[in-house]
Formats: sequence, C-alpha cells, structure tokens
Amino acid sequence: MRIVPPAAEILSPLDGEAALAHIERCGRVCYRSGRRAGPGTSRIFAENLIKNGHESVLEHVSATVSFVCDRGVSHEIVRHRLASYSQESTRYCNYRKDRFGREITVIRPFFLEEGTPAWDAWRDACQRAEDEYFRLLSLGRSPQEARAVLPNSLRTELVMTANLREWRHFFRLRTSRSSHPQMRELAVPLLGRFREAIPVVFDDLPDPA
Repeated sequence: MRIVPPAAEILSPLDGEAALAHIERCGRVCYRSGRRAGPGTSRIFAENLIKNGHESVLEHVSATVSFVCDRGVSHEIVRHRLASYSQESTRYCNYRKDRFGREITVIRPFFLEEGTPAWDAWRDACQRAEDEYFRLLSLGRSPQEARAVLPNSLRTELVMTANLREWRHFFRLRTSRSSHPQMRELAVPLLGRFREAIPVVFDDLPDPA
C-alpha cells in the first residue's frame, strides 16, 4: 500500500489577458458597444460585469484542472453539474497489475499525525482493505466486484473542465470554512493559482481564512 498527498494542476494554458479580451468581445455584443473596446478596457469591462451580476458572459472561457484526491473528495467535486469530467475507474483498474505497482494507493489525511493511534487505526484499516481486495481478486472476482471493499481514502485522478462562472461557484463553496477539510486542502491553493493566471475574475471572492 502506498500513501501519497493530494494535488491539483491546471491543465489548460491560461492567458489571463486573452481571457479578459475574449470576455469583453463576447459581452459587448449584448450592448452593441464593440467600438468602445480598446487598450486597458477588458479589465474594467470584466469588473463591471461581475459587479452587475452579468456573470453569464464568463461562461465563454473555460479551464481544465486535474485533481488527485481520495474518492470521498471526488464525490464532492462531481456534484458541480455544470462541468465535464473524466475519472479513473475502479471498475476497470486492477490494482494487482504491474502498472499500479501491485498495490492500492491512498491519500494521506493531513489531519492525522503519523505515529498517533488515530493514524495507526486509519493505516491499518486501509491495509486490511487492500488485503481483502486482493483476496477477492484471487477468488476470481472481477475488479468491479472486488472494489466493494476499497476504502474511501483510495487515490483517484479526476479531470474537470468548467467555464469561469462555474469555477467561481466552485471556489465559493469549496474554500469556505464549512467545506470538508480535505476539499479545502485542494481548493484554497487552487484559487490562488486561478487568481494569478486570470486577473479580475476571482478577485472579489472572499479570501479563505
């Protein structure tokens, strides 16, 4: 059994200024004000769109992110319905195969300290799940049947593509204090990277505490 940390990576190249220019070009159609576009107007135009709640224009720009997380967190991510997903399938992945290292991989829960009784209990439970998973495979059960005993901590990779309006919604929910701590572990730094890549669009969102 292998234990790894979670991760999130922006896969699509994001040119912030180009994104703002595209938003402005699309948005000015609503007002027939294309002639008013010029150097420096894209940021002001995007700020006004967000201020006035005209966020539908943000849907003309999308971004793709790869998440490495546990299955529990992935279930929360895919609840964002205005997005497209591709996810590692436990129906078809046989973790006894060489390409998986003949072991399952689980996500390290940052809230458990290694060497404590709580850590030992979590690790032992995951190890037992791996043992029983391999035993079911040895008994002739298929991966999609044996997966019934795999733990919630099982590592999965998930690719999410959404428009910027939906990413704003994602970050509002998933960086809040009420969000699951392992969800915030991914979402908070990811919001920072979106803010660095694309000016204006995420600046008005509350700073995660």
